[in-house]
Order: sequence, then C-alpha cells, then structure tokens
Amino acid sequence: MSRVLKALAAAAGLSFAFLAALPAHAADLLDEVQQRGALRIALEGTYPPFNFRDEQGQLTGFDVEIAEAIAGKLKVKPQFTTTEWSGILAGLQAGKYDVIVNQVAATPQRQQVFAFSAPYVVSSPQLIVRANETRPIRTAADLKGLTIGVGQGSNYAEQARAIAGATVNVYPGAPEYLQDLASGRIDVALNDSLLIPYLAQKTRLPVKAGAPLGTVESNAIPFRKGSPKFKQAIDRALEDLKADGTFAKISNKWFGRDVSKPPVAQ
Repeated sequence: MSRVLKALAAAAGLSFAFLAALPAHAADLLDEVQQRGALRIALEGTYPPFNFRDEQGQLTGFDVEIAEAIAGKLKVKPQFTTTEWSGILAGLQAGKYDVIVNQVAATPQRQQVFAFSAPYVVSSPQLIVRANETRPIRTAADLKGLTIGVGQGSNYAEQARAIAGATVNVYPGAPEYLQDLASGRIDVALNDSLLIPYLAQKTRLPVKAGAPLGTVESNAIPFRKGSPKFKQAIDRALEDLKADGTFAKISNKWFGRDVSKPPVAQ
C-alpha cells in the first residue's frame, strides 16, 4: 500500500473513532422516552403549591399533576427527581432527566441552551411582604435601600439585580427566603404571583401579597435541543389536556382559575 493510501486509511480510522466517541444523542428524545417507558421529570419538591411533599411524604402539587398527565398522554410512566432550583437547569443540560416541570420561564438566554414546550402557565412577578408591612412599596423605585430575597438562578434574581439601590440576597429556594422575610432579615421577596394566594391560605407565615412588579411572562417545559418529535408530542399532550378539561380541572384545584390565562394580581 502506498504512503498516500496508508495516510488516507489512517485518517479514515481516526474519523471513525472520533465519531464513535461522540455522545449518543442522535436519537430524538421521544424515541428514548418511549423505549425507556418513563419520562424523567425534575422539580424542586419544595415549591408549594406547584410541587411539594404532603404529610405522607408524597410529591404533590400543580406541576406534579400536570407532569403525570403529560406522561399519561405519552403512554409512559412519570419518574420524578427532586433537586434545588440552583442546580436544576445544569442537571438538565447534563442529561440527568428529560424535562423540568417547575415553572421555568422561557427566557431568551435559556432558549439558547434548551428547547421549550408551548407555554402552559402565564404569570407575573409579584412582591411578598410581611403581614405588618406599612411602608408604601409599590414600584422598583420604592425598593431602593431595601433587601430583596430571591431564588438562586431564577429570573426573579435577574430582575431584582437590575433594581437600582436594592440589595439582593440569594437563597436555594422559596422556603428559605420566606422564613427570612417572616423573621425580618430581609424586607421583601420576589416570586410568582400564583404563589401568593397559597401562602395566604395554606401557611402560617406572617406574610402577604405585595405589589406586582414587571410584566406578564410565560412558563414552559424545557428539554434538550434537537428533538422535534418530542416537542411535537409534548405540545400535543398539553393541547389534549386543555381540550379534554384535565388541565382546567388541575388548575382550578390548586389556584381556583385557569393559569394558562394572564393573572390578576392578588
């Protein structure tokens, strides 16, 4: 064999070895989920009423029931993983689970990394204050000199950092900063408007709804890019859940209204 042919053969061998070493993500995520027979779902598990553990230690909440219903439409079993919000997106990027069903805003930055389902929840940022709060805190300007509690890595953290003159304290999740709010270690918290009625009705924390802050935003379900069949399937599942009344039933159970429509601040 000539030197040229040997070189070409060697190059072909290296190319084959390189391709063989690439991650095996060529298959559409839908094929993987169906072959596995389970949809791997990540959520915090500490974010009521969206997802949390009941008195028996079982996962429950709006996101849990929606995720279970989606898995049912895909004809697979739901397989839940709980993790702190601060690392949940990194876990998805690492392939530890298939989707996150945890009120993830489909921001432009996140859309550069992940694919998203059609929006399934529409909400808005809203301040949470102590029950005995008397200061007029209604706009971003009113937050100058105050300390705001937010979840690490959340879009609310990004929003809070953009407020001039405010101090931002970052926490692993909502339970931690709500406790600090109740005890007076921070002045306000910033979170989803849908969280406020639940806090007022179901918890004993001395907090209440503050003013809405910012614009209405959509939350969706992120998953890895390059899976058009999976996106079509999950979007169809959400459409079917709305069409057959399942989505409205779950939504009304937890919020008393259809959360796929713009909210009214509480």
